[in-house]
Amino acid sequence: MEHSPLFESFTLGDLTLPNRIVMAPMTRSRAINNVPNDLMARYYGARAAAGLLITEGTAPDADGLGYARIPGIFTDAQIAGWRAVTDAVHAGGGRIFIQLMHCGRIGHPLNVPAGGQIIAPSAVQPAGTMYTDSEGPQPYPVPKAMEADDLARARDGFVQAARNAIAAGFDGVELHGANGYLLDQFTHPTSNQRTDGYGGDIAGRLRFPLEVAAAVVEAIGAGRVGYRISPYGAFNDLLPFEGTEATFVALAEGLSALGVAYLHIADHESMGAPHVDEGTKAAIRKAFSGALLLSGGYDRARADADLAAGKGDLVAFGRPFLANPDLVHRLATGAAQNQPDYGTLYTPGEVGYLDYPTLD
Repeated sequence: MEHSPLFESFTLGDLTLPNRIVMAPMTRSRAINNVPNDLMARYYGARAAAGLLITEGTAPDADGLGYARIPGIFTDAQIAGWRAVTDAVHAGGGRIFIQLMHCGRIGHPLNVPAGGQIIAPSAVQPAGTMYTDSEGPQPYPVPKAMEADDLARARDGFVQAARNAIAAGFDGVELHGANGYLLDQFTHPTSNQRTDGYGGDIAGRLRFPLEVAAAVVEAIGAGRVGYRISPYGAFNDLLPFEGTEATFVALAEGLSALGVAYLHIADHESMGAPHVDEGTKAAIRKAFSGALLLSGGYDRARADADLAAGKGDLVAFGRPFLANPDLVHRLATGAAQNQPDYGTLYTPGEVGYLDYPTLD
């Protein structure tokens, strides 16, 4: 095999990654009653050859659940379920971070437990519908605008979830500040119309995300924390806005000051989102002193080229990992890849989850 930057080792916090291939976080909706299970342990364990695995979005508290059958990490049963996952990955020689995803306004009361609520920076209803197992697609409700106690509870929820993650054997956590979920909802002026210290200008809109990141860093250590952003993304009714680049450069500077291990840029242009200017990525790269994780429609050739050019330090692969448990081997050898069945991405059970063949 010719030299490939993708297969070089890399030091991330206290971890030595054997390669720079990252399994991107991808919702799979297999967690019945929001509890991780044996199917999930087998799924992640089969992909342990990646330099780093990042789990699907996982709710830090009941309010954050949003979608049907996504996992949480706020109950004893959930912690025990995740322990089986981390044990499987570590048994295969892998390293795994959990992505903490609070859905905020992207949820529905039918998908959260009794007592849970749909909250957001402001009472701004997103366009579109949310799937529910009990009643099918439903319009998003108008979320409750977060008050001071809601802010504190959500922040404390992230912190406790991070502590729970370490107790469950995770090597670290990724804070999901992308794709229109709660932390991202604070950064956007369309979803954040607050007039207190958590809204308004860039510093105000970044205050809550940076407070959450700082509290999680204090709880588990900066080397165990990553953060995901999606500048110029278009998911969940949050479109690019005037000042997008300045906002995310400022966020990168704030996260850099906290010493977080990596910043993960999600570029969904390959899935139809607006183009992310290379200048914006370069400005974020310059503003952030930790590792930069690139993602969005990569194959090996493009990954090697961007790593060789210094555009990033790690590359995340999403859809190829869905259908190829042995993706690392296929990338190394140039072998053909299975194609994912998009009809079974979010269905319960083994079909379209554990039944993709490996080369052997």
